[in-house]
Amino acid sequence: MITARQSRAARALLSWTQERLADQARISLTALKRLESENGLEVYETTRDQVRRALEAAGIVLLSTERGQGVLLVNEAKAKD
Repeated sequence: MITARQSRAARALLSWTQERLADQARISLTALKRLESENGLEVYETTRDQVRRALEAAGIVLLSTERGQGVLLVNEAKAKD
């Protein structure tokens, strides 16, 4: 499951706006803003999955361990598109 912080961090690594990620994930901008909110707003699992898939297609790896969560950009060439 992708977290709000992971989504924002991944966008920063890719230099993507919320609009671009929403477009790439084929979700509404409102849905992405809900996902990235720290207010605990409910988000459909399908929305989280679509965002995760879009980020992974751009070279992002989502990391999750007992010590915390993070993101890694493994293919910088795709991020510059």
